[in-house]
Amino acid sequence: MEPATETSTPERRTTQPAPLPATDRDLRWRQASRNPRFRMALILGGIVLLVAGFFLWRYFTSYESTDDAQIDGHLNSISARVSGHVEKLLVNDNQYVAAGTPLVEIDPRDYQVAVERAKAAYADALATAQAAQVNVPITSVNTGSQLTGAQADVENARAGISVARQQFDAARAQLEQAEANDVKAQNDLGRYKQLVEKQEISQQQYDQAVAASRASAATVAAARASAAAAEQQVTQAQSKLAQAEANLRAAGTGPQQVATTRSRAQSAEAEVQLRRAELDQAELNLQYTLIIAPVSGIVTNRTVEVGQNVSIGQELMKVINLDDIWVTANFKETQLRHMQVGQPVTIRVDTTGQDYKGHVQSIAGASGAISSLLPPENATGNYVKVVQRIPVKITFDPGETKEHILRPGMSVEPKVWIR
Repeated sequence: MEPATETSTPERRTTQPAPLPATDRDLRWRQASRNPRFRMALILGGIVLLVAGFFLWRYFTSYESTDDAQIDGHLNSISARVSGHVEKLLVNDNQYVAAGTPLVEIDPRDYQVAVERAKAAYADALATAQAAQVNVPITSVNTGSQLTGAQADVENARAGISVARQQFDAARAQLEQAEANDVKAQNDLGRYKQLVEKQEISQQQYDQAVAASRASAATVAAARASAAAAEQQVTQAQSKLAQAEANLRAAGTGPQQVATTRSRAQSAEAEVQLRRAELDQAELNLQYTLIIAPVSGIVTNRTVEVGQNVSIGQELMKVINLDDIWVTANFKETQLRHMQVGQPVTIRVDTTGQDYKGHVQSIAGASGAISSLLPPENATGNYVKVVQRIPVKITFDPGETKEHILRPGMSVEPKVWIR
């Protein structure tokens, strides 16, 4: 066998790159890093950066903002309350008017005639009502007097019947007495006739008996006539009583007559009120011929012209009230987590570039999609979750809009300070 030979393995050495020559900058950095003041400055700088970052984080998380916002306001529609011919147009488009400023004048002559007619009707109804009111106490007094007189007449008629009956009884008694006397006289005449025929008495005595019998017969006739007259008086007294009782019953309707008269007076008073209402309406219609601005604002959308015939309810123009404007901001629903009513708001207006102060007045009860004309229907197969926006009403603080620069529809960017 061949003897083993030793082979020498060459030693591997790792080669290090040659260090770069140090520059002046590096030298200065090394010298500065060994300086304690430099280290302290670095520490302070880091602390300042941390504090600044903290305050920046606090600032950017202390508000919620959106660019989906605009100024809103009331668009007051001005319409005619009476129909007629436009006689005067007192304002122009985009003109600022104060509340109470005349805008349009409609020809008032027809309504002036209506007012005069209503005044005459009211005066006539008032006079009729006054006369009806006077008749009430007069009727009351008259009916009371008639009732008292009728009661007195009834009592008198009853007393008259009593007297007539007494007179009738007396006349009938006298008749009976006269008839009894006549029977005796007639009997005496028969006896005297027999005696005179026998010449037992004188002719003179017989003549006296004849005269007495005739007188007795006449007395009977007179008593019978008196009795008949007395009976007739009783009948007349009874008729008077019946008439008096009828008058009493008629007088007893006095309260109903008074009530009727009072009802007529009330009806006349109601007629007065009706005529007065018609007069008031006519005067109101006359006032409506002059159309005035209900609020202060800018005139816009004027469609009326002089000479035009307008009808009731026809829109003539709009007045935008600049004293009552607000901001409608559509925030994402994720931005409402810490938003509350009353929180301060900074409102940046794109038109002026100025900031205005305000506060959150209210948050809408539904999203804008729900309250739209065609709300979305999520119960479908292709539903995709979308972040909804909720309208938030922001009002300006008092005095912020006194210059009347802002207009509804302007774009704004509100910042609601939630912290």
